[in-house]
Amino acid sequence: MDNTTVVTFKMTAYEVMENYKHGMFSVFLLLYVITITLNSLLISVIHQNKELHSPMNVFTCMLSLNEIYGSTALLPAIMAVLISETHQVSVEWCKAQVYFLHTYASAEFCVLALMGYDRYIAICSPLHYHSIMSNSKVCKLIALVGLYPMIVFASFYSLTLQLRFCGKVMPKLYCVNMELVKNSCSKLQYISIVGLVLVFILIVPQFVIIIFSYVQIARVCRKLPKESQSNALKTCIPHLLSLLNYTFGSFFEIIQTRFKMSHVAIETQILLSLYFVVIPPIANPVLYGLGTQIVRVYILKLFIKYKILLTKLPKLKTAA
Repeated sequence: MDNTTVVTFKMTAYEVMENYKHGMFSVFLLLYVITITLNSLLISVIHQNKELHSPMNVFTCMLSLNEIYGSTALLPAIMAVLISETHQVSVEWCKAQVYFLHTYASAEFCVLALMGYDRYIAICSPLHYHSIMSNSKVCKLIALVGLYPMIVFASFYSLTLQLRFCGKVMPKLYCVNMELVKNSCSKLQYISIVGLVLVFILIVPQFVIIIFSYVQIARVCRKLPKESQSNALKTCIPHLLSLLNYTFGSFFEIIQTRFKMSHVAIETQILLSLYFVVIPPIANPVLYGLGTQIVRVYILKLFIKYKILLTKLPKLKTAA
């Protein structure tokens, strides 16, 4: 078979939602609007206030930008396929979505590792924090985290671009690399092995950084007075919750992709596959916005100004 034999993939997971697709369209649209609004608001608040221009808040902005990137790569596409008659997508479009979603997932974990490192420096070396996390070093870390997932995944993605496809069934709401491999004519085993190596490269170093950071934080906190322990750990709570939330969703997505889950209801599989690209982008700006006192204060001031503006608006129209 030549490469033009299969030009579209059938997204079979959408068949489950066929009877209530318009309601689900509204749900996905609402989720997308909430995600973009919350993350944009957090970025705006941090950008507009110089007091918030600390390395940790800069990394928070990176996280929010990545949430917008991942959500935009997924949710509008889901809505478009959901209301289509055939629930099909082109092979080229599917390949593009694979790149977007996998780089989103990789970048998310890289940023979380960077934030864990920041907490380690802030708690374990507070007197040297500003010299260690200098502006130049922060810029280098931002560049590293931005480029590392894209370059590493691109080296593997070049293999995906060469695949020829005989199968045309994609049993998910979105395209993932392993499903492309399963639909390949050649069924190359080495691609699956290389994929596992890639997962190792994109997860293990970051995981080691996070584990090391929190082991050191725990060691230092044991020597501090209880009040200082409490204050130090409070600064870690948003990061830990974000990390656990994202790890939970990613773990189930990897399991679903690599192993057969015929014993699990298709509705459950759909919910689990959506978790890591829907819940963290909504939860993270809430955790870092409402979980940080100074950010909460600025958001509250912003809403008060907006409320005052709304109350003055009718008067301005009357005067005009």
